[in-house]
Formats: sequence, C-alpha cells, structure tokens
Amino acid sequence: MLTILLAGLVMLSPWSPSPALALTPEPSFPGLSQAGASSVHSFVAEAARRVSPAVVRIDTERQVARAAFYPAMLDPLLRDLMGDPSTSMRERGQGSGVVIDAAQGLVLTNAHVVDQVDGVAITFADGHQVDAKVVGADPVTDLAVVRLPSQGGDLKAAPIGDSEALEVGDWAIALGSPYGLERTVTLGIVSSLHRDINSLGFSDKRLDLIQTDAAINPGNSGGPLINASGEVIGINTLVRSGPGAGLGFAIPINLAKRVADQLATGGKVIHPYLGLQLVPLTARVARENNQDPNALLQLPERDGALVQKVLPQSPAEASGMKRGDLVVSIAADPVATPADLLKRIEQAKVGEPLPLKVVRGQREIQLSIRPAALPQQGQSPHGQSAG
Repeated sequence: MLTILLAGLVMLSPWSPSPALALTPEPSFPGLSQAGASSVHSFVAEAARRVSPAVVRIDTERQVARAAFYPAMLDPLLRDLMGDPSTSMRERGQGSGVVIDAAQGLVLTNAHVVDQVDGVAITFADGHQVDAKVVGADPVTDLAVVRLPSQGGDLKAAPIGDSEALEVGDWAIALGSPYGLERTVTLGIVSSLHRDINSLGFSDKRLDLIQTDAAINPGNSGGPLINASGEVIGINTLVRSGPGAGLGFAIPINLAKRVADQLATGGKVIHPYLGLQLVPLTARVARENNQDPNALLQLPERDGALVQKVLPQSPAEASGMKRGDLVVSIAADPVATPADLLKRIEQAKVGEPLPLKVVRGQREIQLSIRPAALPQQGQSPHGQSAG
C-alpha cells in the first residue's frame, strides 16, 4: 500500500521521476512487514524473545579473608570483646550466562564471574532459582562452564550462530543483567572484528574480540551477544571505561564453543606457547628508529613481530631465538603483527615442530621451534607476551 501511495504522489508531481523509478520496490528491513511497523514488533524484540529463555543471572559468593583494624592503645578488655582480629567476610558477585546445552544443563559464562567462588545460584527468566556447580574455567580465554541440576524438559538452549560469518556493521544485541537489572536488552552494531585483547591492557589473555557499541555494563559479563536472527554470536566479557567509554567487547562464539566443549568434560584447555614478549614493527617505525643517532638497536625495515624478550627455559630459548629478532613468517604463513603469530600458535600442537623465519640484523635465518603447553595461571611466563 505504501508503494502504491508513493507512486500516486509521484504521478501528481511535475518534478517526479519516471513511473519506472516510482514503482521501484522499497528496501526491506528486519522486522518490518508490508503492513507497516505499527502492527508488528521490531526485529530486536523478535530476536531477544528467541534467546531470552536461555539467558540467566548468576549470583556468586566466596569467603574472603579480612584483617580487622585495632588501634594500638585499645583497652585489653575491649580487645577481648571484639574477638579475633583475623576475620573473614562473604563477598557477593553477579554476572550473566547463557544455556548452551539443555540436555546436559550447561551454562556458558565468563571465568572472572565464577573465579574462586564457593557457591553459584542461577536465576532463570521466569524468576525461579537453582544452585549450580562450576565444571571448569579457562582464565586465558575468560570462559567458564557451569552445570545445572536436572531441569526435566523445561530447559531451553540458545540458538548458536557463526561468529566467523560476521561483518562490521552487522546488528549486535546484548542481553544480560547489568547492575542486577534482569532481562536487559541493548542494541548496537558490530563495530570491529579481531580486536586483540592485549591492546586493551590484558596481557594475560589470548583473545581476538568482537567490538560493539551495544551497551555492555557490569553484570552483563557472561551474557550473550546475538545477531538480528536471535543467534548467539559472542559472550560479553568487558566494557571499556574512561577514555573510549561506550566500547563493549565479546568473545566470538566459535571460540567459546570450542573451549566450552573441553571444559564440559572436566578437562583442561591446552594453550601452546613459545615464550616470547613481542611488539609490532612496521617498516616506517623501523626506518624512523634507524635514523635516530641515539637508537640503541638498528632494526630490520620490514613488517613483523619484534622480539622484546625471550623468556628463560622456554621453547623460544631452546630454539635459539634472541632479543631483536624479527619474526616474519611461521610455517609459511606471513607474520605482520604479533597477533598473526599468536593465531598460528593457537592452532599448533604441543611438541610439534614449527618452522620460523626471522630477520636477525641484515640476514634471514630459519629456526625450528616446538610449542609447549602454557603453564596454568599463577605459573604463567607471559607478562606482555603474544606467544
């Protein structure tokens, strides 16, 4: 009807385009039917309705040690009445999660949401609450799996999308419980893809993130980022505050699903590593450095991953790598940035030799390196490492 009406108006106007142009079909948008927007819900409402039954709030508790403060001259009688100065307190936390497997009762969330907790309570969209158990967590990817008690046939899993199919500009919808406000939905777009988490100041993580301008706030962590079709494309993980506020980030669902499959069986997630601290180098930056008479080191004027430090007792040290080496390829794949190297390392097998091409001084040399398993958190050799 709208097209016909517009066509009629065009015919009455002396400045109208040709009838052929006037009858050109109008572009369609998700959630808008020919009956008009006023008679239907938006595509956001439809997408959120599809996923909402699988989105949960996660409440946690853990015991935290606290040292009580006593004035030095406190009366001994009062000291006795106040009790042991070494006390503990219950710390409460909150986040979000999404059911990814109804048959096994598995909920996917962030590792930092359930880190070292004593108890986990899951609240569903209909308000009922159950206790749950953390099956496994991987701090390196900030992912964790929580198992629910048997829910019969009422549990619904969220539809899973394909994060590899995303493009910048696609719709992005964030669901969760920011600040404890359940069933919150925010809308934005995919602002960028493959955003290296190390560039955001998290040197102990290994992630290429989805960046979005959909509002993500404390409490959204672990909740789903979905597309216009109501499919999960990511797991919300953090928001950038201060300068750059309004930037939200999510873990791609393809990676999250692979990690969850390993955690669900109670296994550990193995991350290969080389033991390098790296910085990106471009030909321009190298040229500017080399023109500086006070430069401490002459750099190869090429793009690649520059070795800042070789960690002791690491695969990189065993292979003969040195500070100042520029990694330009690994297993025949070009390396333009540390992220390129990291991506290839993540795909490698522990103990399997990988050929490296590095520029040392003015010459190219070939090295062979065998990735080892990244030590568990607390033993990590990384620092600001990309490999």
